[in-house]
Amino acid sequence: MASFNPSDIKVALLAGGKSGEREISLASGAGAHEALLAAGFQVTQLDPAEKSDLVRLINEDFDVAFLALHGKGGEDGSMQGMLELLGIPYTGSGVWSSATAMDKPKSKVFYESHGVPTPKSLTLYAQDQYSAEEIAQAVGEHCVVKAATEGSALGVYLCNGVQEINDALAKVFEIDNEGLAETFISGDEYTVAVLGNDDPQALPVIQIVPMHEFYDFESKYAAGGSQHICPAPLSEEDTQKAYELAVAAHKALDCKGVSRSDMIKDENGKFWVLETNTIPGMTATSLLPDAASAAGMSFPELCIRMIGDALEK
Repeated sequence: MASFNPSDIKVALLAGGKSGEREISLASGAGAHEALLAAGFQVTQLDPAEKSDLVRLINEDFDVAFLALHGKGGEDGSMQGMLELLGIPYTGSGVWSSATAMDKPKSKVFYESHGVPTPKSLTLYAQDQYSAEEIAQAVGEHCVVKAATEGSALGVYLCNGVQEINDALAKVFEIDNEGLAETFISGDEYTVAVLGNDDPQALPVIQIVPMHEFYDFESKYAAGGSQHICPAPLSEEDTQKAYELAVAAHKALDCKGVSRSDMIKDENGKFWVLETNTIPGMTATSLLPDAASAAGMSFPELCIRMIGDALEK
């Protein structure tokens, strides 16, 4: 990690944007803003949805950008590409990694090529004709149908039977041109955050106990929507396995700085990686600050670490 004095660093905190996760991004921005100030940074919060703020990003002298953007236009490589052109270091992964992790079908290709176990899936395109029967035959009637390039569990539907698959397809293609049907894995849900560039390290495992059948949008963000148990009640062997898989997923997608991979441990004890987030949330109920806290790292210290990794890369 790069060595620096936070009081010397001018940070452009980017939050908001135009995606379906705008409100969550603003909440992440509020959490990160407080922590960055507590750490001693000079902070200017900017909203990419405002052209005047983009002009400020271009014209003013910033040392680093702290990304609290979620969804399209912020987490998918778009903003990362702009920052590359401007020569401003930024937290998190680069253009390719951000775009690939945001695209669930593409990320699975790299999981599989790097030996990261992930549920069997079928990529769906809006312009093609799919029957629910074909999907059920490929991945099973009990499956998950999700939008390919949305985050925060937007456009994710748990299906049981062809009618529910048909209903889910219609909803997915209302918000995305690409979808994914994935075999449903029954088991406990976990998430593992990873910090670092060339030598990434996993933070303590969190078990997620959602109030709904799976970790959907409301479970993620509503107060009391889910219970986070950290460190997760796993054996030392299983904890190590979860660490290894999270780091492997981070490396498979060439992530930098920070990532958080969601996984399920099935009834036979096998872990399956579902997806990797390259800009984890920074809200009061978010998982990354929880994991950092369990590792003895305060929210301001987490921000210092993330900015140090950004300046290093």
